[in-house]
Amino acid sequence: MSISNLERSMEFFTGLGFTFNPQFTNDHGACLIVSPTISVMLVHKEKFEELAKRPVAPRDSAEMLLSLQCETVEEVRRIAEIAFSLGGKQVNEFEDHGFMQSWAFEDLDGHLWDLFCFDPNQLPK
Repeated sequence: MSISNLERSMEFFTGLGFTFNPQFTNDHGACLIVSPTISVMLVHKEKFEELAKRPVAPRDSAEMLLSLQCETVEEVRRIAEIAFSLGGKQVNEFEDHGFMQSWAFEDLDGHLWDLFCFDPNQLPK
């Protein structure tokens, strides 16, 4: 994921409760641990373009929406509100679909993240 300021991005995601793998973190980028099996590399634009062998998409475009499942509705709200307080932009209003609640934010570099809580027992039949 292309970022403009490594220190600021690391502070943002640390504030959201994430940690980083120090083995893959240096002056060029940081390995954000999302779960035991999922990591996201945060790297400066130049390094990202070198690795991807293509230019970074313009900030006013969207190439993906990263969705993270939370355990509870309270966790969705808590993390989203922290993201907003740390400079993330609110993408939508909190949504409650009965079987699923979600709230999305844009991180400091314009990447879209959606937090959701889902109860399969509440799915419409």
